[in-house]
Amino acid sequence: MGRFLIRRAIVSVITLIAISMVVYGILAIAPGDPLSGFATNPNVPPELRQRIRASMGLDDPIPVQYLKWAGAYLQGDWQQSFTAKIPVRDYVMSRLPTTLKISGSAFVLSVLIAVPVGVISAIKQYSLFDQVSTTFAFIGFSLPTFFTGILFILLFTVQLGWLDFVYDSQVTGFWPQVKQSIMPVAVLGLAGAAQLTRFVRASMLETINQDYVRTARAKGLREKSVVVLHAMRNALIPVVTVLALQVPELFGGAIITEQIFRVPGIGRALIDGIYSKDVPVVMAITFGIAILVVVFNVIADILYAVLDPRIRYA
Repeated sequence: MGRFLIRRAIVSVITLIAISMVVYGILAIAPGDPLSGFATNPNVPPELRQRIRASMGLDDPIPVQYLKWAGAYLQGDWQQSFTAKIPVRDYVMSRLPTTLKISGSAFVLSVLIAVPVGVISAIKQYSLFDQVSTTFAFIGFSLPTFFTGILFILLFTVQLGWLDFVYDSQVTGFWPQVKQSIMPVAVLGLAGAAQLTRFVRASMLETINQDYVRTARAKGLREKSVVVLHAMRNALIPVVTVLALQVPELFGGAIITEQIFRVPGIGRALIDGIYSKDVPVVMAITFGIAILVVVFNVIADILYAVLDPRIRYA
């Protein structure tokens, strides 16, 4: 295990360096100018605009800009946002709680729906429950979140008038906050549940046909004990690793969903940063998510080996 972790650490560092270089290069050559607002401002003379560009390092060669960003990032300095005019760390961290609240609630909702539905669907294969749940899972898996979000707005806001579709971070009180979170959480949670349900069902179907499950039934154990203690316990091993891989999405947020419901989270900050070519903000978010993805890939491999004694890493 120790040698495996060392190899993975080396590969992870190389991967992260490559990701940072590619993303920074794409942002650098992308059209747009973070100081484009000054070009139409008659109060900002060209000389002052040029001095501002020089102070921000925008006229430096792309490799020099990347090395400056990388050196600052390694020292814990995420630099300053071009548009918000505040440190990127403060800008991102101020939006992180909202993203975690929405994405975290959706994550919990998807697990609470997918695990029992997937298990029951596998146990009662080809039954009416299985057919209905499979149909809804395919529908939820096929529909993009922007389409589902618009449908929710048309139904619950335009037609019924029950919920507001614009998320307001200044709202106080438990129920008002829950009320404005219902639609984005439902859209993300149902989409995640549809994907996870199919995975749980497939894993459970594979497990309940194993010899040790038939042996447990032959010993006269109750069906509930066979399902919970023997079949489901082993069927959820790969599910746990899949859930570990989904954790980085909690920090990245759902970009499309946050745009639809105007949620001031990480995903919306990323889109705003891309539009305004705010390189420090975009790099902080994308590279942070890349780090989480790489780390949780390693954690998922370790969890799989811990939960399944048949897996051994040399």
